Amino acid sequence: MTSRDKTSPTSDPRKRRSRGEVRKKTGQTATLRPAFPSPQRGGQSGALAQSPSLPMTPTSFQSERVPAGWQHRHLLDLERLTGDEIRLLLDTAALFKEATDHCRRKLTVLTGSTVVNLFFENSTRTRTSFSLAARRLGADVIDFSASTSSLSKGESFIDTARNLEAMGIDAVVVRHSTPGTPHLLAQHLDVGVINAGDGPHEHPTQGLLDIFSIRERLGDLTGVTVGLVGDIAHSRTARSNLWGLLKLGAKVILCGPPTLVSQRWRELGVEVSHDLDAIVPRCDVLNLLRIQFERQNTRPFPSVREYAHLYAMTSDRLTRAKPDLLILAPGPINRGVEMTAEVADCRQSLILDQVTNGLAVRMGVLWLTCGPREPAAARVHVPPVSDARTRG
Repeated sequence: MTSRDKTSPTSDPRKRRSRGEVRKKTGQTATLRPAFPSPQRGGQSGALAQSPSLPMTPTSFQSERVPAGWQHRHLLDLERLTGDEIRLLLDTAALFKEATDHCRRKLTVLTGSTVVNLFFENSTRTRTSFSLAARRLGADVIDFSASTSSLSKGESFIDTARNLEAMGIDAVVVRHSTPGTPHLLAQHLDVGVINAGDGPHEHPTQGLLDIFSIRERLGDLTGVTVGLVGDIAHSRTARSNLWGLLKLGAKVILCGPPTLVSQRWRELGVEVSHDLDAIVPRCDVLNLLRIQFERQNTRPFPSVREYAHLYAMTSDRLTRAKPDLLILAPGPINRGVEMTAEVADCRQSLILDQVTNGLAVRMGVLWLTCGPREPAAARVHVPPVSDARTRG
């Protein structure tokens, strides 16, 4: 027997009774209800407990439409979304995670759709995650290369995007070093635009997958204390986390050197600290952010060694934290800078869970962007991003 035979659906007992077979026996459409752990605080019920379940099998979900609660054509940032819209995104991601057996199986809900990855900055996790997420849903994927495109011949960015749109695509996933680039695209294209990171402004799907990972463990985020540690001034991940966490009721602490964490962040309703040792015992979650050297004009601290001494999460600091503290890091991680190797690989670390959950979140976002919707669905006006939102 070959290795393929050993892993065939008929030989794997977990796959012998497909969802189609279950429907034949019950005469009903299979419905998946994500099972989030009960919250640990105050006996409050998780948001999913209040959300209606959606049929998510390949045969039944194709006829469904994007929920009426989602009226956006694009996902440009989390700042503009309401708490209910963020919960809808998270709930949709949870359904896709379960329907695809933890993001391993394929569905056909976006068969016939085409997604273009329009990346002007380097990426490993985000670009690969969006590609896999689109293929998991049955969509075709085109990876755009700026260096070999007509941009090198003088074609404008907007003209390039409109030419791609004219080829019959359904969504553009864009990453660019200039804040507001996805918003500009959304004003010129009729297809869905998804922000995969625009300079230091926002990275909404990274914020969503971080929040998803926390919510999966803790349930309702009301009253949960989350510390964002590191280069807040240049971090688009920090901004997306901040907006999403605040709108879901969490308490946010920003921590890092004074040169990277301005006191003006307090104006948004968050706490600012420059002492990691002081906040560690209070936090339920620590999200350890990478130092963005590529976005800095001057070195914001004397040396990496000094930064690590003051702000890296170590085994010693872990002993002074809550026993169930969750450790997150958006990646790429620099062992020995944001955290030691022991912390990166400890039992509280959700770093690899974040990668898996990134697939689920991006499947949910692609479905809400490209999925069938009522013809009369409102188109939301996209105003340009202001300078105030991009300053650190």
